[in-house]
Amino acid sequence: MQEEMARREEAELRKSHQKSRSLEGWGLLQALWYLAFYKPVITEVHLRRKNIEFIFIRFSAWQYAGCDKLWAGLVTTLCGSIRHHFGALPLSIYHVMGSRPRFASGFSQQEWILKKNTCLKLWGLLFVLSVGISVLLVALLVPSVKDNHALKVIGSTVASLSGSGLVLGAVSIVKNLLISEKKKIERLTNSEKFTSQLGFMSKVRNEIEVLIDFLAFMEIFERRRLRVVLEITSLDICYPEKVAGVLNAMNTLLSDANSPFIFILVVDPSVIVPCLEQTSCMKGLADNGYLYLNRTVTLPFSIPEMGLRSKLQCLEDAVQTREDLMYRIITRNVERNLRRSRAKGRGEPVAVAAAPRERSRHELDAEAVRYIHDAFRCLHDDSDRLYRYVPSSSVQVRRIVNTIPVTLRLMLHHGGPRRDLSPRAAAAWVVLANQWPCRLSWALQCLEDAGQRSRSPAALGSRSLWSIFQEHLEELCGVREALRNVLCLDGDPELFEAFLARDFPFSAAEAGHLLKFTVNLDHSIRCKMGLLRGLQRLARANAATVSRSVQCPPPPE
Repeated sequence: MQEEMARREEAELRKSHQKSRSLEGWGLLQALWYLAFYKPVITEVHLRRKNIEFIFIRFSAWQYAGCDKLWAGLVTTLCGSIRHHFGALPLSIYHVMGSRPRFASGFSQQEWILKKNTCLKLWGLLFVLSVGISVLLVALLVPSVKDNHALKVIGSTVASLSGSGLVLGAVSIVKNLLISEKKKIERLTNSEKFTSQLGFMSKVRNEIEVLIDFLAFMEIFERRRLRVVLEITSLDICYPEKVAGVLNAMNTLLSDANSPFIFILVVDPSVIVPCLEQTSCMKGLADNGYLYLNRTVTLPFSIPEMGLRSKLQCLEDAVQTREDLMYRIITRNVERNLRRSRAKGRGEPVAVAAAPRERSRHELDAEAVRYIHDAFRCLHDDSDRLYRYVPSSSVQVRRIVNTIPVTLRLMLHHGGPRRDLSPRAAAAWVVLANQWPCRLSWALQCLEDAGQRSRSPAALGSRSLWSIFQEHLEELCGVREALRNVLCLDGDPELFEAFLARDFPFSAAEAGHLLKFTVNLDHSIRCKMGLLRGLQRLARANAATVSRSVQCPPPPE
């Protein structure tokens, strides 16, 4: 959008040979002059202009999730951002003296029309004020009329009446300068009875209409189109009622045919649609959230899956944020060298060996950094198969990058990693737990139950985790309705099979060892699965007991 804005600006300059104006320096004085004494006119020349300026506003719904009305946060953010972009003084003067743009009559190319009534009123007030002041000065200074009390009264009255009109205008400008549109709406919403106030939404709508008219005025002054782009994020982590309120506020702002707003709604439809279907806004739409979104969003754009180059770049960027892993060791070495140099300068003996506990801690830190960097290197190496299983979501990528250092440090501080488990294996285990938490938890629960019933745990530990999952897959399909919400967390099932069966065939012993240091797997999922399996075993045992009692009737008396 920025590139398109620059391209259109250059093309319009070559076409019309008119530069766009801005509210800087001399342009601010020009804008204030036009605001006070001229009416803007929308001409054919203005309608043919193709250059455009985008005003970007970011609205994170989570920042306003605590307020009663989330849509009010959207409106106040809009008002505050426009005021910040153009400045408080032009908007305050427009509130008092500004005029709404009107379309030109015929083929007139005149974009500004003088406000004759405003000029006459202003010059009339100034003339009456000057007359009143002159009469008052004459009554006070001329010796022959000093004792004329009536002349003093007339002069002071005329001066005060004419001056009060100018003062009231200045006070109105100062009032709008101090009390912004954002504060006005916040004052209305902070009232305990604001929901029952007559015309509350009308007042909010009036403030929005003033902003729209001001933007139309600035379009003519700056000689380009203006579009306010609102990027709405984090809406899918708010309550359903507030989600519907924000969408209703969007529809309200877009209801005007000449609305200068563009909304970029960044949401996950699988989360937003159930939220909409839980609210009362779906009445009349057959409780279909997708139908509501289709009638609201005019340009749907589903972001495609991240490509190889983009994924590797995202991984590299996320790893760069973990450069703090080296910071403690580097600073500790610098401090140690400074202490040694100071001790040598004073002629004091230098302690070469540190305390055993401190030395072991330093060695663990250095070893942890080495292991973590090795794991990161495998993670974003295009010659390694591990990157293929990394998700395309930047949030999930950062979760994986933040979890790997914690996992490796826990392994090092609790006896160190096993010889058969490399940093690459630890990174692969973190990816596995992040991408398929339900299927991995099921395999681990089945492994735990089998170990409790087995008489030879060593033989069980040599089995692969994939074979254990395959053995109990039919049982998982039987309880999939009870685990429906947890199964939604898993990624592609085919990739899960390729991960465990071919690329990273973890054994049961390796899985049991890595489970001790797994921090990105919700253990409550396994608890729920263990309870379901226990209930199923009880049901099967009860059914077997009943069938045996039916097959073996009691002996005759």
